[in-house]
Amino acid sequence: MGTAAGSAFDTETLRRGIEGHTSAALLSLYAEDAELRVVDRNTQPSRPKVLHGRDEIAEMLDDVYSRDMSHQLEDCVVQGDRAAFSESCEYPDGVRVLAESMVTLRDGKIVEQTMIQAWDE
Repeated sequence: MGTAAGSAFDTETLRRGIEGHTSAALLSLYAEDAELRVVDRNTQPSRPKVLHGRDEIAEMLDDVYSRDMSHQLEDCVVQGDRAAFSESCEYPDGVRVLAESMVTLRDGKIVEQTMIQAWDE
């Protein structure tokens, strides 16, 4: 993986951010005015969780990275001003989480993201 031509979206920073132990590197990929929609069992498509701006996104990421779990970037595809990626996570007790994201980019930063996640129950 590397930087996508024309978009300046750095997939290596995405990998380091997702697989790291703090939210800082991942948060650096979001524009100040970014919007993140999360769809899962608790926030279904008709009422997704919507976070506005880096501050709200930072709160969510800080919560996620404060948990004892591992994260891995599985796949990432970048084409122009769009990217899609898969992330897998695992808690120490073996519970697994899978998240799929589609993002819109502006100047190499994420401005819109829709994340659909599922986890073991």
